[in-house]
Amino acid sequence: MSDFTSAPVVSVAYHSGYGHTAVVAEAVRAGAADAGATVHLVKVDEIDDAQWALLDASDAIIFGSPTYMGTASGAFHVFAEATSKRWFGDVWQDKIAAGFTNSGSKSGDKMHTLQFFQTLAAQHAMSWVNLGLKPGWNSTTGSEYDLNRLGFFSGAAAQTNSDQGPEAVHKADIATAEHLGRRVAEHTRVVLAGRAALAAR
Repeated sequence: MSDFTSAPVVSVAYHSGYGHTAVVAEAVRAGAADAGATVHLVKVDEIDDAQWALLDASDAIIFGSPTYMGTASGAFHVFAEATSKRWFGDVWQDKIAAGFTNSGSKSGDKMHTLQFFQTLAAQHAMSWVNLGLKPGWNSTTGSEYDLNRLGFFSGAAAQTNSDQGPEAVHKADIATAEHLGRRVAEHTRVVLAGRAALAAR
């Protein structure tokens, strides 16, 4: 793991069934990188030993998946179960965690997917970072281009029409995902600095 003098290392561990969630993952990556983090994108359905090692060495892990039938995708669930090997050794304890998801409906039970990520993080004794935004698009002066236009708090939520491809991921949702990446990177830097200060006492 990094110390407070170096760039925080953030990994985005995600699954994308049709490419929409990959667009959101890239936005999260861009936001974290913009805040000075070293960022790795890890496709959990193609994960190998080297990528597991990347996750283990990261200061923060951001989970991402489409919401299928009210929860994360089957491929992400397979990955989540495989993390039990890390759970037994407390490998991810005290890492920073966050999450994002995409579905075809405005709500689409995305909250359940974010809660699944939160529970996974809690089982690993990770510290969860929420979105940190008030809801947008909830007044007559609001716009569908507001940040957090879908009004989620636990993580970044995106909506893409089910009959459109990845290029149609909403611009506001991309901006919201970038915000999450920046927030995780900034929060991780603060946590690392605090830990370093405590260790120096």
